[in-house]
Amino acid sequence: MEKETVRVHRNDGTEVTITVADHAGFCFGVGRALDKTEEAAQRFSGSGRKVYTCGSLIHNKLVTDELLEKGVGTIHKPEEAEPGSVVIVRAHGEPARFYDAATQHSLEIIDATCPFVQKVQRLAGEAIKEGHDVVIVGDPKHPEVIGINGWAEDKAYVIQTPEQAETVTGKELVIVSQTTIRKELFDEVVGKLEKNNTILKINNTICSATSERQNACEELAKKSDLMVVIGGKESSNTKKLWEISKKYCENTYFVENLDDLPLKEVAKCCKIGVAAGASTPERIIKEVIAAMSEAITKDLEMVEEMNEMEAMMDEIEKSLRLPGRGEIVTGEIVHVTNDYVVVNLGCKKDGVIPKDEMALEQEGLLTELFKEGDEIQAKVIKTDDGDGNILLSKKKLQVNEHWDEINAALDDKEVVNVKIVKEVKGGVIATYKEVSGFIPMSQLSDHFVEKADEFIGKVLPVKVSRVDQKRNKAVFSHKAFLAEEKAKKIAEIWDKLSVGDVVEGVVMRFTDYGAFVDIGGLDGLLHISEISWGKLKHPQEALAIGDKINVKILSMNAEKGKISLGLKQNMPEPWSVIDEKYEVGQVISGKVVQIKDYGAFVELEPGLDGLVHISEVAYKRVTNIADEISVGQEVSAKILEIDKDRKRISLSIKETLEAPVAEAAEEAADEE
Repeated sequence: MEKETVRVHRNDGTEVTITVADHAGFCFGVGRALDKTEEAAQRFSGSGRKVYTCGSLIHNKLVTDELLEKGVGTIHKPEEAEPGSVVIVRAHGEPARFYDAATQHSLEIIDATCPFVQKVQRLAGEAIKEGHDVVIVGDPKHPEVIGINGWAEDKAYVIQTPEQAETVTGKELVIVSQTTIRKELFDEVVGKLEKNNTILKINNTICSATSERQNACEELAKKSDLMVVIGGKESSNTKKLWEISKKYCENTYFVENLDDLPLKEVAKCCKIGVAAGASTPERIIKEVIAAMSEAITKDLEMVEEMNEMEAMMDEIEKSLRLPGRGEIVTGEIVHVTNDYVVVNLGCKKDGVIPKDEMALEQEGLLTELFKEGDEIQAKVIKTDDGDGNILLSKKKLQVNEHWDEINAALDDKEVVNVKIVKEVKGGVIATYKEVSGFIPMSQLSDHFVEKADEFIGKVLPVKVSRVDQKRNKAVFSHKAFLAEEKAKKIAEIWDKLSVGDVVEGVVMRFTDYGAFVDIGGLDGLLHISEISWGKLKHPQEALAIGDKINVKILSMNAEKGKISLGLKQNMPEPWSVIDEKYEVGQVISGKVVQIKDYGAFVELEPGLDGLVHISEVAYKRVTNIADEISVGQEVSAKILEIDKDRKRISLSIKETLEAPVAEAAEEAADEE
């Protein structure tokens, strides 16, 4: 919406101006996202396919409520939507992993990500792939920033204040920004980063519409007696407009709807400015201007009289109107018996709460627990109980509170405890206080469950997967809780471990290339080459399932969740201590491990082999060594030579044998 000035005259002739700042209301990205969503709602209406936005499309409750009436629901992750549904990516964008999850869940995606946001995602992603460090200047909790960081493989530094920037040192940085932050903040953060780092590239990705909107708000605030900033309470850019306006015009009000308008203050001022966030529809801006114009044209006293009259009329209307079924009401207790409580609701009928609808938290008679004059809240069950009263329930109200707790657990990703009450087709029924929910069999444990008998009657911690209060449906997952706990445990283990540590582990399973060892809840790979200083064909030659062994951590990769282990490192490399164990002339026992045309290799110990040349196998002439010895045979041999530089040992089997008589005589003659 472009700059506009409305002139209004009071009864005394005084002129009042209401000026709307330039660029107020929907930005290009938000308008584009809303158009795509409304088009999808119309296109898929009546098709049986559900349409969702992932998160609130925009931070404006009026707009999201209208979309809900058109059949557009809200989810927070792809898994919450039914396969085949249509999911709209809002202007803030989503991480790359969102699209992978949506594809796996068979969802149709309509991508309404703002093109300016897509540019930031691309810049961050390219910088990470090139091996650079990325800084995102913005709010780490804002969905746009979460999405950008997702394209940067969640490796970016997210800086919200100049103080945080001082903690980043010694990096080669590529800098981007959230599209809706203040330019002053971006410049301050960049200034701090430049002092301690090498800046490869600075990308000021603040949306030009955001800067223009903020500048226009500042200029208007400087000239106004009163400023009204219109937008959703959750809107980040609207909050920034309010902060800017407050800085230059102390008399600034944050208005989400007409009820928030300070009409008495408006009626006193002559220069009124209006600014609006990027998620504020133009019609809301016009409604606010119309309401202020009407207040200004009336005398202040008349405004106050009308307010009092409206309040009185509301009370009269309230006394005549009967509360509807399902409505939550508050009233004063006027009569108590041991069977029911009578409540004055301020209308032409009293309410009655029977004892069985009380949901009493403590034992005792109703006459002991409740007194006349006490205030009590309850839920309307029937507008007429047959005796001319309104039937109320404290118990049903409590159920509402329990639903609120479940919704809060879903939003905050918290854990609740539920009791498993019975098995049904595909899963079990679990209760949270007065609310029943469903746990699919696949979500009952982190291992396969065929029958749920062992779980009946147990209380399990669960995560809330889905809530549909209108249909009284809630879905829980014990598996998600177990996965989260396992992830926490693994994270703790990662924090405690370092390369070089020696830890105890248990051999869990084998592969041809090694063994997986559990080191306290985390599996590490013990490669076959790291088990022994000798050569193994299979890890089972040295280990067995269930063996407790001390292993050394050789490397850790937290991103891939991989740990490499070593066992042989806990023993000295044989050649490093050979002088302590072997000497020339010593007779050793060993196993033949390999036969060649020129001789046989004998293993003295794992990792230490010696060569018996073919001429040292026997006193007779040997043409085929395989005729004399075989692989696996235990033999005795004499050490002829140890060459530590070349890591070679020469052995002789015949030197351990008794020489033939003829040869012995020849040797004796030679000695004479």
